[in-house]
Amino acid sequence: MILGIETSCDETAAALVDDAGEIVSNVVASQADLHAKYGGVVPEVASRRHLDLITPVLQEALTEEPDAIAVTTRPGLIGALLVGVSAAKALAWAKRLPLIPVDHLHGHVASLYLQPLDLQPPFTCLLASGGHTMLLDVQERGSYTVLGTTLDDAAGEAFDKGARLLGLGYTGGREIDALAKRGDPHAYDFPVARVPGLDFSFSGLKTALLYKVRDLPHEELEARRPDLAASYQRAIVRALVERLEAAGGDRIAVVGGVAANSELRAALPGAALAPLALCTDNAAMIASAARFTAPVPYPEYLSLDARPTA
Repeated sequence: MILGIETSCDETAAALVDDAGEIVSNVVASQADLHAKYGGVVPEVASRRHLDLITPVLQEALTEEPDAIAVTTRPGLIGALLVGVSAAKALAWAKRLPLIPVDHLHGHVASLYLQPLDLQPPFTCLLASGGHTMLLDVQERGSYTVLGTTLDDAAGEAFDKGARLLGLGYTGGREIDALAKRGDPHAYDFPVARVPGLDFSFSGLKTALLYKVRDLPHEELEARRPDLAASYQRAIVRALVERLEAAGGDRIAVVGGVAANSELRAALPGAALAPLALCTDNAAMIASAARFTAPVPYPEYLSLDARPTA
C-alpha cells in the first residue's frame, strides 16, 4: 500500500493506492476559490494554504497503514512542493518507511495505470495541463520519451489567459468550456500554429483573441462572447488533436487537466482518456507512478529536496 502526497500547485492531496492499482482513498482539497479573485494561482498564498490543509487531508486519506510514502518532488511551485516533501519525509521517518520521489508529469501518465482503466503500454500520450503540453512515447510504465513540447504557453495556460481576455472567471479552462457550449465554434477562424516537428505553440492564438476582443465594441463583445469562446476552444483542440494524430501510434491516450475538456474528449472517441476525477492534480496518480519508481531507503531521503523544473 502506497500513500501518495501531491502539493505541486494549488491542490493539497493525499491518496492510498494498493499494489494492484486500486484506489483505496483519494482526498483533494482545492484552492481554486481562494485564487479566483486573483485570476490565477499566487505561489505564496498557495504555499501557506498547503500548510493549513496538509495535516487534515492526510488524516482523512490514511484509512489504512501504508508500506511506503510517495511524494511529488518536481516540477511545480517550489514553496508548494516543499510542504508536501517535508510532510512526506516526516511521515516516512517516523514510521521507518521507504520514500519514493515522483515526477509530477510521470504521475499524470500513471493516472492511466489505475483501476479500472489499467492501460498497458505501448501508447502515444498527450499530456496537456496548465503548466505543460507534451507528446510522449510510452513504451513502459516507468518511463517515457518526449516527442514534442510547447515552445511557449501550455494549452491550459492558453485557456486561462483566454478566459481573462474574455472577462471570465478562474479556472479558465472550465469557464471557456461551459461558455463555448452556447457559441458557434466556426464564427471566428483563429490560427493554429504549425511549427516544425511535433511541438506546439499557443502564443499567436492568444494574441489573435486579444485583437478580436480589443476591436469589438462593448455591446458586440457581450453578444459574441460565447462565439469567441467556442472558436478559441476549437483552435486549441485542433492544435492538440492534429499533433497527436501526426505522432501516430496504434493507441493514443490523453492526460492532464485539459483532458477534462469536453470538446477534446469528443474529438478523440477512440483514445484512452484519464478519468475526469484524475485529470486535475491528485495524489492517486502520484501513488500510481510510485509503483514503477525506485524508492529511497530510510534514512537517505532526509536529504531529499524539491525542484521547480522537470
